[in-house]
Amino acid sequence: MDYLKNCWYVAAWDHEVGAERPLGRVLLDQRIVLYRGASGEVHALEDRCPHRFAPLHMGTVCGEAIRCAYHGLEFGADGKCSHNPHGNGAIPSGARVRGYPVVERDSLVWIWMGDSERADLKDIPRFESLNPDTHHVGKDYLLARAHYQLEVDNIMDLSHIDYLHPGTLGGGTDKNAETSVVQEGRRVWSYRLARDERLSPELEARNRLEPGTRVDRWLDVRWDPPGVMELQVGFAPAGTPEPRTQGKVRLFQHIFTPETRQTTHYWFGTSVPRAAGPGGAQIVAEMVRFLRLPFETEDLPMLEAQQRVMGSANFWDLKPILLPGDAAAVRSRRVLDQLIQQERQTDDANRRPT
Repeated sequence: MDYLKNCWYVAAWDHEVGAERPLGRVLLDQRIVLYRGASGEVHALEDRCPHRFAPLHMGTVCGEAIRCAYHGLEFGADGKCSHNPHGNGAIPSGARVRGYPVVERDSLVWIWMGDSERADLKDIPRFESLNPDTHHVGKDYLLARAHYQLEVDNIMDLSHIDYLHPGTLGGGTDKNAETSVVQEGRRVWSYRLARDERLSPELEARNRLEPGTRVDRWLDVRWDPPGVMELQVGFAPAGTPEPRTQGKVRLFQHIFTPETRQTTHYWFGTSVPRAAGPGGAQIVAEMVRFLRLPFETEDLPMLEAQQRVMGSANFWDLKPILLPGDAAAVRSRRVLDQLIQQERQTDDANRRPT
């Protein structure tokens, strides 16, 4: 399977790229080094020195450049060698590595893995609730040993929560959920509303509900290709005519970037406005700790087991049966397949001799 290249991927949470040491990370089967220069700006380069192929993430940051730990060659943010400490200091013509457009926004570090000239900041999906200036942001990360589209399916089809998460995230009434799918250009929305359900005791306590309280709960997902999602979770008293306009809602981010064809970087987070006071930081930290448990001990084992069963087979070649809850996941897969196909055709056309 090919990757969609000309789009923005998340490469890290902002705090993962510190000023002390570079961060080495594999994205789309490519080794990348991320580092924060003296200016505070994050840069991204190919993580392989062209001299003896040492990984640059083992080096040190020098101003806005990175110095290879093996022989001291330095490479600027544009990927060109800016300093050679050997001989007369002449820089070999091939002394350069690939540089990648990178942007820090909404607590996330975004990287463009395709044609640099096509990178457009307006194409970055926004997560205003992750702005650290206006919100307390809770953040975490997991590495999943499964294909990233299996991870996307897992969030786009939340009909599994009563079965995989009965004691944590489930509510017991998913079979009666009202669902719909809406496509807006490249974006897909999955809407899910379960009426007259009781949340798990854990969720009742976290939402300060009296035990046994009946609610109408919605779980709406916004998907942007290839694997960038925001989950809107809200509830209102059972029987509320228009619960989405009258209930409480909280936003959760689920973002997947392929590491390899069978492993995935998984960033997840939530937030509360800073207007809630200093206690908001503790609230989001505790919420992230709570969410990590079902994600790590229930979702990941299932997804990784799926991957082992599938092996290297193509998802559609295995002829999966489809259930009503699959509609949003299938739509997002179809959109992504189309985008990859269009990108491949454009690349092939550009390679043809004129």
